[in-house]
Amino acid sequence: MMRYRLYGLIAESHWPLPECLPASSEAVPDIQIIKGSVPEQGIDADSDDAYEQSTGGEFWLNVEQVARYWIRHGQEILIEPYPEADEASIRVYLLGSAIGALLFQRGLLLIHGNAIEVDGGCLVCVGDSGAGKSTLAAAFLQQGHRLLADDVVPVDADGMATPGFPRIKLWGDTARQLGMETEGLRRIMPDMDKYHVPLGQRFCDSPLPVKWVYVLQAWDRDEFALQPFDGMARFEPLHENTYRVHFLEAMALKPKHLMQVAALAGRIRMARILRPAQGFRLPELVRFILDDIQNPS
Repeated sequence: MMRYRLYGLIAESHWPLPECLPASSEAVPDIQIIKGSVPEQGIDADSDDAYEQSTGGEFWLNVEQVARYWIRHGQEILIEPYPEADEASIRVYLLGSAIGALLFQRGLLLIHGNAIEVDGGCLVCVGDSGAGKSTLAAAFLQQGHRLLADDVVPVDADGMATPGFPRIKLWGDTARQLGMETEGLRRIMPDMDKYHVPLGQRFCDSPLPVKWVYVLQAWDRDEFALQPFDGMARFEPLHENTYRVHFLEAMALKPKHLMQVAALAGRIRMARILRPAQGFRLPELVRFILDDIQNPS
């Protein structure tokens, strides 16, 4: 059994987790990740959902040709791989959907985005798939900022973002556009042109207060624009950019989630950033966002 640090927790794992920071063998584990038997048909006798089920503080996730995951009471993830599964794919769903369900069980709000350190606070960039969240985060890294979390950003009751793993996932063409070599990097899945890019000293390993959330969106104009969300207008985009928001309904956690979103909405500056659809112009976009942070309108 190996021990790792992730999202403020000590995980004791049967599986090697090269994406995560190692923990001392003397550290007391908060959660366990175990290889074992997971019910083939799920955990809810009244459900015919072949992919996701939840009952009594437990969540069952079936990813065909990869693994079945049984997440229990915010303390344990049991994994039964399919015979043809590769370990990289098993870890993708473990460190994404499965750990996300566990963090929900532990009472955290999860934002689907990238968390970046700016002036002692945390900026979270959210947006639809393909909006450029990871690309923008990588551009911030190149300008000396540090990353707290990629894809899953847990936020506690005090509005603090918790660090994830010391890597960012980038598509091959994005990495090459940013001048990064992909040769020698691990693919997140064997047949996918997407890579784990290690962060080294560019990883922020300390919780930070969430101060800014920006919704990134492309449009058909050749200029940047900013549209602030005021008051409770922040609620809906925060809710829409919750990680695996559909899990909450199955886990009977939606009422608590709505209160968490409302609490965070009252603490932050939030705005939509419109960028040209053609040509990312990353240095200019980073400056545009930093100008708003330093001189909010």
